[in-house]
Amino acid sequence: MRLFRRLLPIAFVVLQAANSWQSVAVADDKAGISPVQVVKGVDYLGEDRAEKMDFYLPAKSDGSRRPAVLIIHGGGWQGGDKAAAREQNIGNTLAAAGYVCASINYRLAQKNDHVPSRLREVWPGMLYDCKTAVRFLRRYADRYQIDLDHIGAIGGSAGGHLASILATTDADDGLDPEGPNGDYSCRVQAVVPMYGVHDVLKQARLRDNVLTEDEEKLCVQASAVTYVTADDPPALILHGTMDALVPVEQSQFLKARLDAVGVPAELLVIEGAPHSFHLQPQQRDLRATVIDFFDRHLKQVAPPR
Repeated sequence: MRLFRRLLPIAFVVLQAANSWQSVAVADDKAGISPVQVVKGVDYLGEDRAEKMDFYLPAKSDGSRRPAVLIIHGGGWQGGDKAAAREQNIGNTLAAAGYVCASINYRLAQKNDHVPSRLREVWPGMLYDCKTAVRFLRRYADRYQIDLDHIGAIGGSAGGHLASILATTDADDGLDPEGPNGDYSCRVQAVVPMYGVHDVLKQARLRDNVLTEDEEKLCVQASAVTYVTADDPPALILHGTMDALVPVEQSQFLKARLDAVGVPAELLVIEGAPHSFHLQPQQRDLRATVIDFFDRHLKQVAPPR
């Protein structure tokens, strides 16, 4: 793990060319770090959608399939971006460790402080976008040298919420979109939810106090704790003790539900960390921990095809 403790910030010069394999930036190879390629603006939802996908790819390859990780940005379901500082930090870190990373934008609500109203605008469409992204990775596994049997997800805040629901729902829950690429699975094999809301009803009651019956049902439908079953993938849950937006109890709720059905789950509470940290908060460097988690659950070598 010495390599990752010495990991230096990686600077990119990006050639903008939407949905083009030629739109690649190569990072400087410093201190033995593997270069990272960036491919921006891939149409994963179709040309009629404004939301795109950015790839962070290991520049060096021996031809073997590589595990992939979907990165889901935060922003309270009403903001954020696939190329924000946190998402770049995650993408660069994991791609340098040998993962194909895909950071996505997804449909967002209008600015609204009322949790159920904001949620009603985009649920379950925002989850559909995340699941379609996973299907896209499997559909184009040959192009990006992806091991389609080993795909993970990571996200912070609203992205943590979506990553946890992506991991805990399956076709029986009625939340898989019909298409595109509907003949491919949208299941993931490991997940890292960071300071997400996993029991939306409890969070909405804290913020909005009185909810209608329909609003309560909507919040339950959009909560990862509603869908947890014994066949869910292993989880590494991250949260800070100084989070002023999402209480650490939200991560504890998810951990308790996963424990109750026997799903391998780790909860790492970072003392003093606020909301919205990336993999290098000043309180603790999390890169080696996250890489080790994904390595244990995703890095089974797949032969070239």
